[in-house]
Parts: sequence; C-alpha cells; structure tokens
Amino acid sequence: MLYLDTAATTPVRREALEAAWPYLTGTFGNPSSHHTVGEAAARGLEDARRRVAAVLGARRSDIVFTASGTEAANLAIRGLALATPRGKHLVTAPTEHEAVLESISFLQRVHGFEVSFVDVGADGIVTPEALRAVLRADTTLVSLALANNEIGAIADIPALAAAAHETGALLHTDAVQAAGWVDLRDLGADALTISGHKLGAPKGIGVAAIRGRLPLEPLVHGGGQENGRRSGTENVAFAVALAVALELSEAERAQKVARIGPLRDAFLARVLTAREGVLLTGPPAAETGPDGRSARLPAHASFCVPGLSGESVLLDLEERGVVASSGSACAAGSDEPSHVLTALGIPREVAQTAVRFTLGAEVSAAQLDAAALAVEEVLAAT
Repeated sequence: MLYLDTAATTPVRREALEAAWPYLTGTFGNPSSHHTVGEAAARGLEDARRRVAAVLGARRSDIVFTASGTEAANLAIRGLALATPRGKHLVTAPTEHEAVLESISFLQRVHGFEVSFVDVGADGIVTPEALRAVLRADTTLVSLALANNEIGAIADIPALAAAAHETGALLHTDAVQAAGWVDLRDLGADALTISGHKLGAPKGIGVAAIRGRLPLEPLVHGGGQENGRRSGTENVAFAVALAVALELSEAERAQKVARIGPLRDAFLARVLTAREGVLLTGPPAAETGPDGRSARLPAHASFCVPGLSGESVLLDLEERGVVASSGSACAAGSDEPSHVLTALGIPREVAQTAVRFTLGAEVSAAQLDAAALAVEEVLAAT
C-alpha cells in the first residue's frame, strides 16, 4: 500500500516516540507539581518549548502547547481578536482551513466582528495588493495560511504581514501544512500555528507561537498553565515528541525539498496527460513568488478530473494499492464541493471531481512511477 495522503496525517517517527516514552513512564509527573517528580517533567516540557522556539525563530515564552492545530488556530485568532481593543474588523481568505474560517465565523456571530474576504487568484495566491484593498483603520487581525492544505499554494507571508502592519493590524498564519517544507523563521507574522501529526509527532499536540507580549484571551480557563494562555495539565510526552519531529523535519528540509520536488513534477506531468481535460488545481509547479521560491509545496499534487467522480477514482486507486484523498480530511464525508476550489472559480460539478496526492519524505521514484501508472490505468478505464 502506497500512502500518498500526508497532508491528512503522517506516520509517527520512531525518534519522536522514543523521546516521548520516558514522559509516559518514569518521568510521568505533573509539570506544575513542586517536587522532584513534577520538576523533572517541567524540565522536559521547557526543553521542548525551547527547541520548538528555535525552529520557529521565536522566543521560548512565545510558545503555547495546545491539543491540536485546530485549537492553536482558535487560540491565535479568537485570543488575539478578543484581547485587542483596536477594532472589530477581521480579514481572511475564502480558501482558508475550516479551523480558521469557523473561528472567524464565531467572532462574527457571537462578538459582532465584521469580516472581509480578500480576493484570491485562480492559482490560490493572495497578493499584498489584494490584501491592502480590504484592510481598514479598524482591522484587528488578518489570518492567511502559509500553505493551503488542498491546493498547495504558498503565500508570501512576509509581504502580507508587512501590508497588515501598515495599518496596525496583526497577522496570524496557519503553517500546519508548511511545517517541514518551508522555512518558518523570519515570516513577520504575529502568530503562527502548527500541528504535530503533520510532521511525524502523535495526534493530539499543536503549537501556537504568539509574538512577544501580545495580549491573548485564553480559550481554556483553569489553573493558568502555559503562562496563563492555555490552562490544563500539559501533555509533556507529546510536546517532547513534537519538538523532536519538528527539529528533524527542519534539519532534513533542504535535502527533502530538492529530492521530492522533481519526483512530484514528473508525477504531475504524467497525471496531466493521462486523460484529456485533467485540471491542475493551485499554482503550477514552475510558478514562483516574488522571492523566487516555488509557489507550490514540493510534495503536493492536486487535480480535478471533469466528467468523473473523484470518490470513484480514489476507490479504484485504492484497489490498486494507492491511497490518496479528495481534499481536507476535516471535511471528509461531506457532499458539498470543496470551498477552496469553488473560491478559485472552479464550477461545483468540477470541484466534486477533485483528487489530491501529498507525498511523504521517504517516497521513491519507483513508487511514484507505480502510482502514476495506477492513475493512468484508472483514468483510461473510466
């Protein structure tokens, strides 16, 4: 079985499991306890916080451990918006992950915030000019992803953050899909969120990196853990696992991108010619941003196949040993077409034919050759 759905989740790395194990066994203490058992756990937690901060180019005190990337996004968006008295206007893009869109919808419904959606290009890219067109003097927060989970589009977050800061607004970026593939330092964002299980840590751990001493309204109230930003006894073992997985992903990033990118390009070329009318969604692999960097995640390939059922294509591929997806696992089972694809102007009936392949770091040329052959066979037979 060839698993090509790493945007949904990744296998847990052995190194992360081994690092976590002592905190599930001998060093099991509550890090808030003031005795030797608790203090040992606290040291492990703070070491994990330091290591995560180093990869993100943040300060140790910026790091807040959460139970998921979704909780981290909620904390960053709701926490910053509610704690910042500057105004009640928010900006986001219609292509954002549900965790972002639903957090903003909550603020709109319950707290009376106004929301503006920035125009997105047909390739899924938001430009600084498009962002400036919707910013206002009372804009409190902008939330734009560093990389889109469904189409792989990479945003120029430094330029977007600079545009937001021109009006005094804060910027949060959802970096869940970008972690391990894009440099997360020096982005200029005020808040950045990641999820452990996207880069080899167990499910159930995330991080919100909140810049400096920005005021933040907690989502979870209680004992005041995480410097008062997220109450609840910390999951020390999984925080340690995330730190190890993140460090390894960053250390391997340059070599991984250089190897996987050309393999993905060859796979893309075969799928696009496997059947007339196959539509690439998101930016072409060769497209670059203003900084010369590729505008698409190197391990990401996504298509629509007009005239076919995307789910049928996925079932036929799985029978041939290839596992992929139709888009976000968070929206799996819905009969509605992808909100990301329809926001790009793709008709609803075409959006429902979406297929997404996301490659793991260890995938080989031979495996992708076999996957491309399976795609060719499925598309030729239907």
